[in-house]
Amino acid sequence: MRKSIETLSGRKLTGGRKMVARGRRKYEIDRYPSEPVVGTQKTIFRRVRGGNRKISFKSVEFANISDPVEKKTTKSKILRVTKNPTNKDFERRGVVTKGAIIDTDLGSARVVSRPGQHGIVNAILIKR
Repeated sequence: MRKSIETLSGRKLTGGRKMVARGRRKYEIDRYPSEPVVGTQKTIFRRVRGGNRKISFKSVEFANISDPVEKKTTKSKILRVTKNPTNKDFERRGVVTKGAIIDTDLGSARVVSRPGQHGIVNAILIKR
């Protein structure tokens, strides 16, 4: 993925070409998106700025489900993704992202963490 930021090049409102005043910076690089799907858990580690590591999921099996009524959090198996408002294609493919509605052993839950960025799935149980 070579393209990093779109504002470096392009066209003016008049249609003329914009000349790039500088090259791309290391901190502007893009990476392939991590789109975690439901399945046997697989994690990947990426080196990020400052030599740190970022953990992300390629596939995820369990989620931490918080019940706001009972004020308890339990680990539950993810059965499938029922709805994903991020992208209709993600819903069809079963990609788990923030805001996705997942079916678990405890019932339906809404994902509040970012599995592709943080390497964990936290969700809040939805009332029936």
